[in-house]
Amino acid sequence: MLVYFIFGIILTCVILFLSLRLSHYNPDSEKVSAYECGFDPYEDARNAFDVRFYLVAIIFILFDLEAAFFFPWAVSVSFLSLEAFWYMMDFLFELLIGFVYAWII
Repeated sequence: MLVYFIFGIILTCVILFLSLRLSHYNPDSEKVSAYECGFDPYEDARNAFDVRFYLVAIIFILFDLEAAFFFPWAVSVSFLSLEAFWYMMDFLFELLIGFVYAWII
């Protein structure tokens, strides 16, 4: 474990050193300008976001994790009991509630 840790540290240092030495720093006005979704930003970056943006992001992560639980279950559903089937239906129902809640807000 210590060998992997030392190797990782050395490799990280080598990659950072090489990227600093081999890259060309050539800024121009187009490269250093602010860019936001294809157009110039129209507000200050320090404005508070609505909490709904954060809620949608959290629900997006939840749906990604749901796929990680759903695929193994779908592969082994024929080997599982009826109780496991209803556990997954409960899980999907709870995800549906979250989806409907996000859709409403």
